[in-house]
Amino acid sequence: MPVTLGPHLLLALLEGVVGALVLALTALGLSLVFGVMRIVNVAHGAFFMLGAVVTWYVSSATGSFLLALVAAPLAVGGIAVVADRLVLRRIGYEPESTIVATIGLLYILEQLVLMTYGPYARPVAAPIYFRIDFGWFGYSGYKLVVAAAAAFLLVAAWLALSRTTLGLYLRATQQDREIAQAFAVPVGRVYSLAFGVGGGLAALAGALIVPVQQAHYLMGLDALLLSFVVVILGGLGSLTGTVVAALVVGLADGAVSVLFSPTLAKIVATLLVGVVLAVRGRGLFGEELA
Repeated sequence: MPVTLGPHLLLALLEGVVGALVLALTALGLSLVFGVMRIVNVAHGAFFMLGAVVTWYVSSATGSFLLALVAAPLAVGGIAVVADRLVLRRIGYEPESTIVATIGLLYILEQLVLMTYGPYARPVAAPIYFRIDFGWFGYSGYKLVVAAAAAFLLVAAWLALSRTTLGLYLRATQQDREIAQAFAVPVGRVYSLAFGVGGGLAALAGALIVPVQQAHYLMGLDALLLSFVVVILGGLGSLTGTVVAALVVGLADGAVSVLFSPTLAKIVATLLVGVVLAVRGRGLFGEELA
């Protein structure tokens, strides 16, 4: 048993770390939107899916994965900004109305991709390919590159939010919209930017992982579910809690998926949220909302 269990545990740990970091990048966008705008973006999974699909289109047309990696978050972030200005701003960011609006946006984006892209999963070739030998098994080097890239982007996002004027505007709007407006913070532009950055982060995560998962018009559903689990578990609007919860959920999901089954992994993640909320109703790092 120890001879066979050891490699499985190592594989589970590797899969968990990679999944956790990509999940943290995806959920960070959802948490940012809720923290700044106080709305629940149900279309977040569609932005993740669009990132993968745009990556397939651009890499297929140009042969450059790096170009696709740049184009995907820019294109999807632009779509998110347009959606904010044409839809969310016009309904005044009312919580109930925005849920309905983003559900509609999710459906529209999925159907547009289905009509233009098709129902089939399409592979994207990884820009680099190598395997790391752990003795009992080999592991994809690209997955480790994805983990490193996601970790770098998370650190970059934290620095941008904590050390730049843009981050100051976002944090000020999150704390108190009226006081931020009184100090000449352009709250309308900040909202559009937050929604665009949130969509761009989800798209970037989808672009990074598409050589592993393949692009499919329904691939955003699992990403949306796990992102909601992470954001609720970490505390609504808490970026620190989002990253910590993503590590917990991602490691648990990877371990249970490898050792048992992916379906059981989703059940465990949902039960984990229930236990945490029963003990601490605001999540691990959440605060009471005004």
